[in-house]
Parts: sequence; structure tokens; C-alpha cells
Amino acid sequence: MSAGTVDRGVRSRAGRGTMLVGVGPLVQFLLRRDRIKLPAWTGGLGLFVIYLSAALPNVAETEAELRSATQLFADPVGRLLIGPGYGFDDPSFERFVANGYGLYFALIAALMSILLVVRHTRLEEQTGRAELIRANVVGRATQLTATMVVAVFTNLVAAAVVTVLMVGVAGFATTGSLIFAAGLAATGLAFAGVTAITVQLSQYSRGAAGMAGAVLGAAFLVRAGGDMAAEGGTALSWFSPLAWAQQTAPFVLDRWWPLALSLGFAVAATAVGFALAGRRDLGASFIQTRPGAREATPWLGTPVGLAARLQRGNIVGWGVALVVSGLAYGAYTDALTTAFDDLPDVFVELFGGADDLVAGYLAYMAVFMAFLAGAYTVTAMQSLRTEETSGRAEPVLATPVSRTVWLGANLAVTAMAIVVLLAVAGLATGLGAAIVTGDASRLADMLLAHLNQVPAVWVVLGVAALLFGVLPRAVPATWGLVAFGMIAGTFGPLLDLPERILELSPFAHPSAVPLDAVRAAPLLTLSAIATAGVLFGLLTFRRRDLDVT
Repeated sequence: MSAGTVDRGVRSRAGRGTMLVGVGPLVQFLLRRDRIKLPAWTGGLGLFVIYLSAALPNVAETEAELRSATQLFADPVGRLLIGPGYGFDDPSFERFVANGYGLYFALIAALMSILLVVRHTRLEEQTGRAELIRANVVGRATQLTATMVVAVFTNLVAAAVVTVLMVGVAGFATTGSLIFAAGLAATGLAFAGVTAITVQLSQYSRGAAGMAGAVLGAAFLVRAGGDMAAEGGTALSWFSPLAWAQQTAPFVLDRWWPLALSLGFAVAATAVGFALAGRRDLGASFIQTRPGAREATPWLGTPVGLAARLQRGNIVGWGVALVVSGLAYGAYTDALTTAFDDLPDVFVELFGGADDLVAGYLAYMAVFMAFLAGAYTVTAMQSLRTEETSGRAEPVLATPVSRTVWLGANLAVTAMAIVVLLAVAGLATGLGAAIVTGDASRLADMLLAHLNQVPAVWVVLGVAALLFGVLPRAVPATWGLVAFGMIAGTFGPLLDLPERILELSPFAHPSAVPLDAVRAAPLLTLSAIATAGVLFGLLTFRRRDLDVT
């Protein structure tokens, strides 16, 4: 062997060694930065376990009531919403939690991992912070490696929290709890691997998150198609990363081997992500940014036009999600009608009583869609906050566009988007209900029911605008208002909360259309509160400094 060959081998091994220089300190730094976000995600999963373990015995106090509750999900539409439904022929509380709500635990774990990987990779490159880190003694693969280490750590902590609470608080079987929690972690890691690829493909964090979210949506649809076809799923279900954790069938079959699919997929996807990362320059991407037109359209030169263009992707994404959800939940009306006689009392109370259960269910669905529209509102305001902190708002404000006009245009677009999103959600829900019931009047009823919720969502916008003007870093706190509204509106009767507590939620005040008639007074009051929040936000934004930190 020649000296040159030996020298090249030594340099190759040294190069591979320096690729990971600085991983340990960077992992510590990322954990330090996420000291609030990561406990919030993992703690949220734990609180979900605590709530379900406390609430389900109140929902179904007897075995017969539990069996009737599981029968709501026995038809194809029910399996579309929850998964294959293992153990529902002989239900127990632990089976109902794991196999009725497991899909939603998995979705939370997947979203947690997607946002974590995007936040610490592509967003760092987009803002220029990754360049500062790379200027130190760190390897080329250090950033992605540290991010994946943090993703593994976070998912393991989430699994540990869920296991401890299931066994220690809920009193569930240890083996089933371990399998259930391991499935959540494996699903989270699978989508962390997917995101490790998408952050190499898109030049922007929003695009990378959107592509990973599209994969998650496709996985949901593939799983839904397989699970709807037969109880326990079909071969189609096994092509979805979301289905593998569910196919472990915790507390029923207790099988570990499907998790090997999730872990193998995670390892393979992560390896592809590393391979792609090693073949591009810092800040570059494999999907090139589409060049814009030589001349902008006239409307793009206005504050409202610019705001609409920046929010277009967010609005379209939420619109698609609401339409799909509306069709599914509207189609579920038939299953509810069939199970009417056996429904637990808490469901009857939630849907407004036994006089017109279908109308009560559809009225609740309008409120539920308002919760989702509230979530869109918070994401829109967080995007506006990103425009400020990234420095992109500053060049706009350097033109003759005033602060009031800039913020007002963005708030106006968000307010109109709320109306549009709730309208399409109402039409989709009404269409789904009309198809299964044969009653075409459901379309108009559901459109009115959803538009009746617009002022409540506007209050969320008003609170977010107020925080944006007074304390911009606290804009994410608006999630608390949406979460409280969902808990109070959905679980208030179950938790027996006092009426004065329930009324703190803006979603509690519009009338329950189509079960009740529209009442103008609460809508006007909510609109006035939202307007006051927006005006105060505009006033205070004019008086504070721009925050680009």
C-alpha cells in the first residue's frame, strides 16, 4: 500500500470524525432553548392521559354504557376517526383510551417532532443563526445530529411520562401501557425522520413543515382507507406510518413487532436526510425557489395584497383540513342516529338533550370547527410575529406604509379568512350530513351555525392583536384561550364546571344553531370585545419598538 493511499485513508477517517464535532454542547444548547416548549408538549400528552382516565368512568359508569359508547365507532366512519378499533367488541377503559384515542396521541407526537426538527434545522438556516454556529468549531453534520438527538430524547421523555401516568394514575396494565407509549415515541421518531428529509428539500421552514405535514396527512388518509374497509384494518393500513403503532393493539394483542416498522422507517428516513444534507450548501435546498413574475400584480403592491399573499398557504392548508374534517364529522350523523337509544347520558347532555340529538350534535360540531378556526388565528398571528422578528417587516415599514396600516391589513385578512374558513367548514359538514340523512336543508343550517361562531373566533384575534401590541412575545399565550374554550365547551358538562367559569370562554356565548335560533346580542358583544382588542393592539403597536430578536 502506498504512502499516498494511507494518507488519504487517514484524512478520510479524520474528516468523518470532525463531521460531528460539537454535538454535545449543541444538544445542551437546543435543550436550553426548548426548556418551555418541550415540557409543554410532553406535559400536554401527560395531561391528556390524566383527563381520559378521570373522565371516562364518568362518561360510561356501567359496562353497558361503555359498550354503547364504543358502538359509536364500530361503523366505517367511526373507524375513519379512531383507527382499527381493536378490543371494542369487549371494551374496557384502558382499551378505549389506547385504541379509541391512540390515533390522536400519535398525531400530537408526530406534530411535536415535525416542529422540533424544522425549528432547529431549516429555521436556523433561514434566519442566519446556523451560519453563526457553523463559524465555531462544529462539524458539518453537527446541527442535524444534535437535532435528531433532541428529538429522540423528547420522544423518550414523552413515552416515559405517558407510561408512568397510565400505570401509576390510571391503573392500566403495565405491558399495554409500555407498548402504547413506545408506539407514540416510534411514531414521533418516524416523522422526525420524514422532516429530516423535508428540511433539505425546501429553502424555507414553512415549506419544510408543510411538506412534512402533507406526509402526515397522506398517512392519515391511507390509514383511514384501510381501517374503514374492515375492522382491524386491511393491507392498505400497513402502508401508513400512523397505523403501525395502532397495529400493536395495546391491551388487546400487546404485540411489539409492528414498532420495528416505525423504527426502521425512522432510521432509513433519517439516513436519507443526512445524505441529502451532505450534498447541499448551507442555506440551499434541493427544490429551488420558483422565480417570481418580472412584474408584481397591482394588488400585491398594497398592504392587504401582501398580507393575503403571505397568509395564502396557511389559509389553504387550514381550509383543506376543515373541509375534510367537516365531511367526516357530517357523515358521522347517521351513526349517531343509529346509536341514539344507547348513548351515555353525558353525550346526550353535550349535544343539548334528547329532544333533537342530531341538531344538537351538528351545533356542537359548529363549535368544534370554531376551535379549529381559533387555532388558525393563533398560527396566523404567530406568522405575523415571525415577520417582525425576522426583520422582513422592517423594509415594508420603511416605505410609506405606516405601522397601523401594516398591522391593520394583516388583521383584516385574518378576520376575513376566519369567515371563509368557517363558511367552507359549515358547507362541508352540512354536505356530509345531507348525504347520510337525505336532508338537503342541513347545508343551509350548518352554514348559518358556523357563521354564528365567527364573532367568538374574532375575540381570539382581538386578544392576539392586543398581545402583539403590548407584549409581542406573549402572542403564543393565545393558545391558552383556544385550549380553555375547547376544554370548557367539550368537557364542561363532564367536569361539572360552574357556569361563571364556562362563560369566560368566548365560544360559550353564541347560541347553539341549529338547535336554537340565532341571538344577536351575544354576537354584537363578542364583536365589540374583538374590535376593542384590535384597536388597542393597533394603538400600542404604534408606540413600541420593533422587536427583531
